[in-house]
Amino acid sequence: MPKIIAAKTIVTCPGRNFVTLKIVTDEGVYGIGDATLNGRELAVEAYLTQHVIPCLIGRDAHQIEDIWQFLYRGAYWRRGPVTMAAIAAVDTALWDIKGKIAGLPVYQLLGGACRTGVMVYGHANGETIEETLDNAAHYAAQGYKAIRLQTGVPGMKGTYGVSKDKFFYEPADGDLPKETVWSTERYMRSTPALFEAARVKLGDDLHLLHDVHHRLTPIEAARLGKDLEPYRLFWMEDATPAENQASFRIIRQHTTTPLAVGEIFNSVWDCKQLIEEQLIDYIRATVVHAGGITHLKKLASFADLYHVRTGCHGATDLSPVCMGAALHFDLSIPNFGVQEYMRHTPETDAVFPHAYTFQDGMLHPGDAPGLGVDIDEELAAKYPYQRAYLPVARRLDGSMHDW
Repeated sequence: MPKIIAAKTIVTCPGRNFVTLKIVTDEGVYGIGDATLNGRELAVEAYLTQHVIPCLIGRDAHQIEDIWQFLYRGAYWRRGPVTMAAIAAVDTALWDIKGKIAGLPVYQLLGGACRTGVMVYGHANGETIEETLDNAAHYAAQGYKAIRLQTGVPGMKGTYGVSKDKFFYEPADGDLPKETVWSTERYMRSTPALFEAARVKLGDDLHLLHDVHHRLTPIEAARLGKDLEPYRLFWMEDATPAENQASFRIIRQHTTTPLAVGEIFNSVWDCKQLIEEQLIDYIRATVVHAGGITHLKKLASFADLYHVRTGCHGATDLSPVCMGAALHFDLSIPNFGVQEYMRHTPETDAVFPHAYTFQDGMLHPGDAPGLGVDIDEELAAKYPYQRAYLPVARRLDGSMHDW
């Protein structure tokens, strides 16, 4: 058996912070896993270093399921983003090791490919509708089949999803949280106009997506979904906070616009009611925040029973290690929907060399053994951690709102 003899965390900031776990076996094989939790990176790093790594030494690296159960059930204080990100890092690193020992890409160990590639969506944004649509046309020219549209709300600064850099969007940009201003009324008036113009300019063949980012009440989300029905969105994402899963019943009663949610979910329990009652169409949980490949595969199998497809979060707060793991997962499951793809900066790509490739709107993880993603530790050391927070939002009257 390949015995775990060492493990360590690597924190680096090639433009934004990433936490990576590296596990080494007595056979000289190592695996890596993403442990990044945007804005709380050092909490996961400490959880791994102080509480998890000591429990890994001496264990059989092939016992992925048993180690997952040990870390989940054995913690007693289970779930939550810090715990599940730490478990995910271990799980992903162990799948990487298993693939390298077997000489196979991870997707082959998960049952083989269910498709030739993974459809991804890009992010088109702009301060105005015209600017957003010009950016969307740029993505379409690159071969993207699915594009998320976000545009500035007239009279509002700092709208979610809109950045100066139209290719590399990084919202965690402040040493302390930036305070933005929000108006639901203005947003509800401007968003349908964006998609009306989008269909005129971009046609009917492109998949169009939109992220509400938890900004609306259920009935407000229902109204927006109904207003967007003529433009046939691929999905409306995170329409309302999902702590109360039953809230989505109200939205479902009033609109046929497909619903997606779950990028902040940690386990199947966060979406059990949403899936069982078919209140959503896409589940967006990620490898790193939902306990790794082992747990996410179970969640996808459960969702498949209820015709719910996957649409994993894939923003730049997830490292290329997580993207590689997500692509192996996406390729192997029957109920895949779409994969978010926000390109990393050249500096990040250099720190994390990878085998996955983009062509004709699709990503493929490649056929290198394991995940096909590595970390250049020497280069990573040149980018020390820099504290960064996501913004917060306040209403026009100064009260706090969901960002």
